[in-house]
Amino acid sequence: MKGLQWIVLAFTATCFLSGTALCCTTMIITKGASIDGSMMVAHSDDDELGDQRLIHVPARKQTGKRQIFAEHYRYPRLSTTQRGPGYDTEKPYTKPIYELPYKAIWKILGKEVPLSYAYYDGNYGIMNEHNLMMGECTNAANYEPEHNNGKKGPLRIFYSSELSRIALENCTTARKAIQLMGGLIDEYGYYSTGETLLVADKDEAWVFEMCALPNKRHHSAWVAQRVPDGMIFVAANEFRIRDVDLADKEHRNFYWSRHLVQGLKDAKYWNGKGALDWLTAVSPGEYNHPYYSLRRVWRVQDRVNPSLGLSPWAKDGYTRQYPFAVAPLRKLGVRDVFSLYRDHYEGTQFDLTKGIAAGPYGDPHRFVGPYDGPQNDKGDNVKMYGAWERAISVFYQGYTFVCQWRPHAPELTKGVLWFGPDVSYTSCFAPFFAKARGLNRAYWTGSPQKLDRASAWWAFNYVNSLSRLNFQLTTKSDILPLQRQLEYRSMNFVRTMDCKVRGTPEQAARLLLAKRAADNSDYVLRKWWELGDMLIAKYADGYINLPDGRYAAPPLSTMPVEIGYPSTWLDVTNYKDGPTTYDME
Repeated sequence: MKGLQWIVLAFTATCFLSGTALCCTTMIITKGASIDGSMMVAHSDDDELGDQRLIHVPARKQTGKRQIFAEHYRYPRLSTTQRGPGYDTEKPYTKPIYELPYKAIWKILGKEVPLSYAYYDGNYGIMNEHNLMMGECTNAANYEPEHNNGKKGPLRIFYSSELSRIALENCTTARKAIQLMGGLIDEYGYYSTGETLLVADKDEAWVFEMCALPNKRHHSAWVAQRVPDGMIFVAANEFRIRDVDLADKEHRNFYWSRHLVQGLKDAKYWNGKGALDWLTAVSPGEYNHPYYSLRRVWRVQDRVNPSLGLSPWAKDGYTRQYPFAVAPLRKLGVRDVFSLYRDHYEGTQFDLTKGIAAGPYGDPHRFVGPYDGPQNDKGDNVKMYGAWERAISVFYQGYTFVCQWRPHAPELTKGVLWFGPDVSYTSCFAPFFAKARGLNRAYWTGSPQKLDRASAWWAFNYVNSLSRLNFQLTTKSDILPLQRQLEYRSMNFVRTMDCKVRGTPEQAARLLLAKRAADNSDYVLRKWWELGDMLIAKYADGYINLPDGRYAAPPLSTMPVEIGYPSTWLDVTNYKDGPTTYDME
């Protein structure tokens, strides 16, 4: 087989093995761990050029049956007339795998919700108008079946994506969301990869984890654990719940599936004796890449509280050295959370901006190819020739968000969704209000397969791609300064809207919030497109190409400035072996 054919086939196999799993990092910052008493849930959707759109799903009447759709991440993730204008854009419409009567949902919930709650949606549900917030990450599980409508084998119609959306449509508190999603799994079955959903309201935050089981009767299992106030939680593609307190009948800190105990026994995952360790019972641990998960968990916990002295090295993927949650050394603000998502292990021995692989300009991006194996899948006996460190800010991020409930704001502006398309390091977070009636069209349009200047995601992908012309210079000189400026501007905008809505009738205020947030985010997008167009000219052909000799050393010159390469990088290339004399060597 010819070399190029082998590479293409190997890469295709790698992508196939990787499946549809999204390799995300997700966090909870509880009220007592934040500077101003905010509750925050954050998530980076690392979806490998999937559907990057943020969509506002309006409230709607819930009558008859709710269509249940299979997980899907390529654009468009979903096409339907049932979820507002953002999803009614592509034909043919997506065929549901099941239609579930709303009465079945309400039976589990214990009440009817004839009018659903409006919410923001991505590849998973994000935040609803009652400030119920969610985050997500995918995990390896021992058993990962496909969906099934019950014609062959047990009914399996739910994955975490649709579960999160149904909860946001029908629930106002984290506990109710857990009870509803857990009840739906118990009754109608779960399929595909293991999953973690973070679920929080203004008072409580929970970690909800789920998987399928190889059993017809006890087909699925889930557990949920409360994050104590004052703590910070992080998950990164590995289950984080360990010992389940089955004696917690009043559910102060735990909920669990009615299939859990017998299902694990039947599957021989647990013998029923001693403590039930959820992670070791249902999962092979980390993905095929060692430290794919654990390094990120270590990094977040070490950054928020370095006094814990946590080691980045572990015996195996089942280590207990990283606590379920940690108290921060100092309380965090929303910009601190942005910073956690912009991390490449700078200043550590794993710093991706250093070394030969970072190139001459300290580029932390490490692309995946046929030699890497299925590093973001559980894989079986797949040879890996090496591995790059898996950073929190990674080249295949589709978007990052931070949901924030602000205790001291007016009721209409308490809930804010900070949304940053594309790679978090070179993105800019813009605020959208949970109670707003509508969303900037630029954020809910556009395919990653065709450049579109009307799409928000493309503005940020454009700049990120251009940052690689000279990563350290472009980011430090141009991208990060504008990022800081615009994010500070957006924070002032949020405070301005706190004042604007006071005394404004609710419906008028909701429309105003949507309009002003759209205006603010349009300003961000305009500046970002201008930044991209400037970068491609400023760093053209490897020079600094400033107009009119601006900032050049005297005498002023219109000639471009030669940058070249750092001597440290030249020293490790064959540069010194180049022609420097006519003598034969």
